[in-house]
Formats: sequence, C-alpha cells, structure tokens
Amino acid sequence: MTTTQMSFLTALGPNDPDDGQAGRQQRGMAIAAVVPIHKNPLGYQVPSQSGNGSYTVAVGDEPFCTCPDFEKRQEPCKHVYAVEYTIQREERPDGTVVETKTVRTTYRQEWASYNAAQVHEQELFGQLLRDLCDAIPQPPQGKGRPRLPLSDMVFAVGTKVYSTMSGRRAMTDVRNAQATGQLDKTPSFNSVLGYLKKPEMTPLLKALIEQSAAPLRAVESDFAADASGFSTSVYDRWFDHKWGKEKKQARFIKAHIMCGVKTNIVTAAEVTEANIHDSPMFKGLVERTALNFDMSEISADKAYLSRGNLKAIVDAGATPFIPFKSNSLPEPRNGQNPDPIWQKAYHFFQLHREAFLDFYHKRSNVETTFHMIKAKFGGAVRSKTPEAQINEVLVKILCHNIVVLIQSMFELNIIPALAGSNGLFVQNGQLHKKSA
Repeated sequence: MTTTQMSFLTALGPNDPDDGQAGRQQRGMAIAAVVPIHKNPLGYQVPSQSGNGSYTVAVGDEPFCTCPDFEKRQEPCKHVYAVEYTIQREERPDGTVVETKTVRTTYRQEWASYNAAQVHEQELFGQLLRDLCDAIPQPPQGKGRPRLPLSDMVFAVGTKVYSTMSGRRAMTDVRNAQATGQLDKTPSFNSVLGYLKKPEMTPLLKALIEQSAAPLRAVESDFAADASGFSTSVYDRWFDHKWGKEKKQARFIKAHIMCGVKTNIVTAAEVTEANIHDSPMFKGLVERTALNFDMSEISADKAYLSRGNLKAIVDAGATPFIPFKSNSLPEPRNGQNPDPIWQKAYHFFQLHREAFLDFYHKRSNVETTFHMIKAKFGGAVRSKTPEAQINEVLVKILCHNIVVLIQSMFELNIIPALAGSNGLFVQNGQLHKKSA
C-alpha cells in the first residue's frame, strides 16, 4: 500500500459515515504503521492526519485522547488504538514493554546569534521602526501652521522611548536619525512630548504593536495573558487623621498584554488605570490576537477565570488553561443550565491536574515578557498627564516587540515583511547591506 493510500485510510472526513470501532481499529493500525508516535510527560503524542498539530493520548484502564472524536463519544478513538498497537509492537518476548523515557531538553544560548543581534540592534531598530511608521497615513491638514508628518512624529516618539532618556537628552538620537535619512526634519523636543500626550495616538500605537507582532505568526501558537503595573511620578496625598500626619502614595497604571510563549512577542496590549480589573480586558486581547495568529493554547491565572473568558478562548479556536478557584463548582449554583465549556475545563483541571500544570506552566513566559520590558525600558513612566502615560507604556511595548523581532531575525533566520526597505537585511545570522 502506498503512503498516499495509507494516509487516506487513516482519515475520516466530517461528512463520512461512522465506520464503528472496527473501522477505528483499522485506521489506528494504519497510523501505528506509518506515523511516528512519541511518548511525552502527558502520555503519547500522535500527529493529526489532517496535518494540523497533534493529539495527546493516554492508554490503560481509562484511555484518553484530546481529539474531537474521543471528546464527543468518550470511547477509544483511532489514536488510542494506534498507541495500543505501537506498545504491542514494542513488547518483548518475555512480556515486558519497551517504552522510551522522555528526556527533558535544556536549551543553551546561541551566543553567536545573540551577540550579532545585540551588536546590530540599534541599527536595525531604526530601520524596523521606520518601516512600521511608513504605513501610517497622514491626516488631512486643516487651517493653521503645517504639521510635521505623523509617521515622523511616531518615529521620533519611539526613538525617544528606546533611548530611555528624557525628551531633551534624546534629541541627539533624533538628529542622528535625520542624518541617516530616516527623518526629513528634526522636530523639537516639545513637539515630540506634545504628540505623546495626544489621545489619538493610543489606537495608533495599539495597531503598531499588533502589526509588529504579525511577522512571528508562523512561530507562535501558544499564548499567555497577564497584567502588570508601571509607576508614575504623580502622587496622591491625604491627611491621615488616625496618625495625625500627611501621607502620599505614587499612582501607577496597568498594562494588560497577550504574548507568545516562545519569543515573548506582545500580540495585543491595553493600558488602563490601576483600579481596572484584569478579567474584563481579557476578551479583547484574545480577539485582537486571533486576527493575526492561529491560536492553539491560551494560559492565564485565576484572575481571568470566567465563563465569558473561557468561551472567548474556545471561539478563537484555542484550548483554555486557566486554573479554577477552590470554591469553583462544575455547575452553576442558581440552577441555570450547565456550561459545557466550563464543565469540560473544570473536569480536566480536577482529574488531570499534572497534565494541566504542564500546559499552564507556559504562563510564566508572560512574567518574563514584563521583566524584559521593564529591565530594558524602565518600569516607570516620565510623563505627567494620563494620556501621555498610557501612550508611553504602549511605546515601551512597541520597542520591546521590535527588539524581539531583531533577535528572531538572527536566531530564527526570519526576515520580517516590514524589513528590508532601507537597505539592510539579515542572512545566515549576519547583517548585510544591499548593493547600490
């Protein structure tokens, strides 16, 4: 039997008649014969015959598979039979089973790629930021003094935040950008700070963050969400009558993000006041990420646990990994109809806790993402007005995304579609310049 015929034998389309357990056993035998099946900490990993990902299978007294067929019938599917045939095939004459132990792989730093990315980061940062800004349309000019191009002002704001310096001291980097042809005219520092205060900059910066993450759509399929605070230089002061003295506390704003767990690219972001709860922001992050990425898994902590958020994840085609609280129940207390999405997630969390935690552990990468942003661009904002503070945090996230793109260019040999127009490109881990 040819490979094409064997692949056809293992598949069963959604409109094909159910051929029963005998058919599933036959297709399981075909899968075991032609498809590599690997053991992992959760059981066995069986590639999907459609070519889209793989399924996790457990065998024994209580077989389990993550495929839709098993979820619908709760009976052995072709993937379960494939694993059973694979184990039987590897059984020794004395009855013992040969099973491959899973070795946890550790990844060393690719120092050559890392060093090259660090050496050329500033040079490539300006190029990628310029290419992103070139897509910004210029708003129509009304009465008054002619304005500088909006794309140039966004570029200047990004250059200022990337430098981590004040608006005045960052002007040297802005002038250098004009000298290299990335700006037609150097704006004053007051103009740069003035644009940072504009409310209309907020949706524009969010769109640039999402656009800067899009080149990694082929790399990222698992995502994590969380929120973190950025401190400001604005203080709340009050007189404490109990202690008879004045007290003060610094205000902070909160950034809500969704990020890929492999590269730490931020796929969607929202910045709010400190007292805004995390959970209501989650659905928007999922929906905006789903516009650019095929989502497989989404992890978040207990603060995001709600039926609406679980449904948003499933609607995006992903699997939720949000832990349940100690007082969570599989069914509503008020007698309403049970939510099948909630029930399924609840039972997986309760009955397969070790497997759940292996998936949920990916959530720690969002903590790493916040650390990367704050360590490189600061955990505080310089701006005084609320609009400027929100925009400054969004620009920090945008700068982080560009840095991640640069690292990916050297480590993964990815050339972003938004790169290359200014004469620089990366090939085989080296930075090159186009010939004139």
